[in-house]
Amino acid sequence: MTAVRVRGRLRTPAVLAVLTVLLVVTAILSAGVGAETLPPGAVLDVLHSRFTGGVPRDLAEDTIVWDLRAPRSLLAIIVGAGLAIAGAGIQTLVRNPLADPYVLGVSSGAAVGATAVITSGVLAAAGTWALSAGALLGALAAALLVYAVALAQGGLTPLRLVLTGTVLGSAFSAVASFLVFRSADRAAAESVLFWLLGSLSGAAWDELWLPLVTVVVLGGLLLAGSGWLDALAAGPDTAAALGVPVRAVRNVLFVLLAALVGVLVAVSGGIGFVGLVLPHVARLLVGARHRAMLPVAALAGAVFLLLVDIAARVLVRPVEVPLSVVTGLIGAPVFLVLMGRRRYRFGSAS
Repeated sequence: MTAVRVRGRLRTPAVLAVLTVLLVVTAILSAGVGAETLPPGAVLDVLHSRFTGGVPRDLAEDTIVWDLRAPRSLLAIIVGAGLAIAGAGIQTLVRNPLADPYVLGVSSGAAVGATAVITSGVLAAAGTWALSAGALLGALAAALLVYAVALAQGGLTPLRLVLTGTVLGSAFSAVASFLVFRSADRAAAESVLFWLLGSLSGAAWDELWLPLVTVVVLGGLLLAGSGWLDALAAGPDTAAALGVPVRAVRNVLFVLLAALVGVLVAVSGGIGFVGLVLPHVARLLVGARHRAMLPVAALAGAVFLLLVDIAARVLVRPVEVPLSVVTGLIGAPVFLVLMGRRRYRFGSAS
């Protein structure tokens, strides 16, 4: 056991270094991809002029890279990292390898809020911020309801959380579908569908601070409590024997994860498979200890969503494909391959 842990520690810095390089390269490529393809040299020139205070070589390229694509690439990094962290945390919370960030019903609640904003005409009157605000309020309301129902039935046990989140999530989805059905505006219905499948097209500099702060702060808190998460993943009896306050940790973990998922869904819609697949990839790379697994999952999620966003923009130009379509096409076979590994099981990677 000690030898395995030592090898994992030696391997983790190398994995983090490789993922960081991949992240930088992919971000530069992402900033150059779109209706107007720009070479990496042009992207680097814009970034250099912006960070050094120089004059950009081409004003049109500066607008494309800095005002349009850079915020989108950063949002992809933030959301990808956040979904991977949330997925890892929720899989530990419910002790289920098939759990993803949306198992708590938070995304379905966000869908109700966003759908209400779009179909009521508030979006056209108030702008895109109203969509994020409505989705966030819906997500938080859903999280509170799931928490209250699970608590009233005896506490936040893994099975009760999964069942409550799944049932209430289905009810929220039905409400969102009913709102779309009632809407006579075909364009609004299409907007709802596109948002539900995930999109980063509305990214803007002034809208990045909330998801960025949320991911950094809550991710840091999860990393700080990685020892308790390791114990919780081993089971409640083992965690209690190690002195972990199981009920309190579950309550706090639920609140943190619900807030994290709510903010991410509010700014990007529902993006599937990132939070399901990437934690398993991280466990295969560095093992199941959360102190190593969480940072690796975050970087891997950021790289993955950047690549997905690039694919979404180039597959059927000039039309943009919803992100969940691409993540589903990539994530499903990847997950099946991971699960087919004989030496892999949830909670360990040997």
